[in-house]
Amino acid sequence: MAKICDITGKRPQVGNNVSHANNKTKRRFYPNLHKKSFYIPEEDAWITLKVSSSALRTINKKGISAVLKDAQKKGDIVIK
Repeated sequence: MAKICDITGKRPQVGNNVSHANNKTKRRFYPNLHKKSFYIPEEDAWITLKVSSSALRTINKKGISAVLKDAQKKGDIVIK
């Protein structure tokens, strides 16, 4: 299961764990993803998306239809 946001395209980033002695080991920063179902009234259908918390805030503000239209325009998401 890929840890990628369906709306924003956020993916894991790479960084370092830094100890008190300044030793560095690789680590990953994962996006805060949630599996969520959304109702689209235009299509009278439910869709399930994996979205980050920031994308959920955007959906709450603009609405799912507007966010999907913007993401499709950018090419982040393909709606069949």
